Amino acid sequence: MNHFTILSPLTLAMVLTSNTAVAAENAPQVPVNLPPPKAGQYVHDVPTIDSLIENDKMKPQLRSVVLKGYDLFMNTQQLRGENVFNDMNCRTCHMGEGRKSWAAPVWPAATTLPNFRGKNQHVNSVEERIAGCFSFSMNGKPPAYGSDTMLSLVAYHKWMATKAPMYEGNIAGRGFGKLAKPAQEPDYQRGAKVFKDNCVICHGEQGEGKTARGEVVFPPLWGDGAYNWGAGMVRLKTASAFIKHNMPLGKPGTLSDQQAWDVAYYIDAQERPQDPRFTGDVKETREKYLNFHKHSLYGTVVNGKLLGDHKNTGEKPFLKPFNLRPRDFAQGSDQL
Repeated sequence: MNHFTILSPLTLAMVLTSNTAVAAENAPQVPVNLPPPKAGQYVHDVPTIDSLIENDKMKPQLRSVVLKGYDLFMNTQQLRGENVFNDMNCRTCHMGEGRKSWAAPVWPAATTLPNFRGKNQHVNSVEERIAGCFSFSMNGKPPAYGSDTMLSLVAYHKWMATKAPMYEGNIAGRGFGKLAKPAQEPDYQRGAKVFKDNCVICHGEQGEGKTARGEVVFPPLWGDGAYNWGAGMVRLKTASAFIKHNMPLGKPGTLSDQQAWDVAYYIDAQERPQDPRFTGDVKETREKYLNFHKHSLYGTVVNGKLLGDHKNTGEKPFLKPFNLRPRDFAQGSDQL
């Protein structure tokens, strides 16, 4: 992306109404047993895209950048083949335009970073956090740091954080939430039944997702079009919480905790593109990144198959994007 485009309110409306998935996300919800804010937690009043369009005090140049970030966030597929190599958009995981509680709202990234991140064991910037999503969840290559595309996405994050306090860690609705360990160990067969009864209608019998008029309406959950083995959603604790608090679409919270764990196990027991951190040996890779993969099924045997034992990178013509690098200022290391 070399140019910013000012999107008119009409164009924005068309973006929103042209995609069935967005309409479904914005449909009336039927929340059941969803966690309310705890006493003392910060509850952010996230601004809407309408308030941005109507803000006559913002410099039009800045507004155009934020709107471009919104456009890229909602339709990241426009970067397909350049930065995105699967069927995901930013909004696939960060629902409700990146605003929705317990659907990984993205504005906290703008108020809590730079900060240490356990996944890569060093201090991350907002740009690097976004780069991680491209590398893992979108099985792709991050936009260059400082590029128009990256600037637009960062601007959208920061605009949603308007008036939020910096480095406030006690945030209501942050991330996907957590579920207590289930009474029974997650089970593949029980999960398959939950999937058939609740998920097939949107995601297909083989988890392939649904498209309409060439547009991804509902994302695949495994296979080449899905997130790779390095994405946060392969962790059972992450997937189960996301499912419990956001799925089935329009009926969040209607599955029991046990059902959420079981169906998360079933989904994450399916194959997907290789973890970009792959060393050439799946068991070695699991062990090297055990702090992350101890919560996933990667490198374990399920139904007689060693998961992740392949070199398939999906549509992506490479394994490791440039941003996966160590950074340790104490040792003066900032090299590939």
